Amino acid sequence: MKKVIIALTAMFSVALGAQAQKFGTVDTQSIMQSLPEITKANGELQAKAQELDNQMKEMQDEFQKNYEAYEKAKATLSADQQKNRENELQEQYNKIQSAAQQNQQDLQKMQQEKMQPIQQKIMTAIQNVGKAGQYTFIFETTAPLYTGAGAKDVTAEVKAEINKIK
Repeated sequence: MKKVIIALTAMFSVALGAQAQKFGTVDTQSIMQSLPEITKANGELQAKAQELDNQMKEMQDEFQKNYEAYEKAKATLSADQQKNRENELQEQYNKIQSAAQQNQQDLQKMQQEKMQPIQQKIMTAIQNVGKAGQYTFIFETTAPLYTGAGAKDVTAEVKAEINKIK
């Protein structure tokens, strides 16, 4: 009998605890899209990408020019000269490949540097809303497989909190 009373007490405590929990959802994607910082960061990233693309095009055009010059002169070159020119072309090609990889890494690094403070700002706002609203959990709207009626969408509250953080 004592075990039954303890079990019922535990179940009752769990049921009361579950009712006290408060859940929220937030759409961070829509929040990010609404921030002017994102527009600015994306513009800067696009400008840098265009600059790097232009540099790559110049390198590729130079390579193509050198290759065509080699092809025209190939018949008049000695075997050693041909080998030297081919090695030069291969080296130039390798530089282009290395530059392309470095450019990609530079863009990724720049994106992380631009987005990290924005993401931190959003996380701070979500935490502030969670504490102020006494939420047990706030989930990303796009992640849960099911959201019941008890979960409140706090996206608007997070957007308002972000405006306070500025």
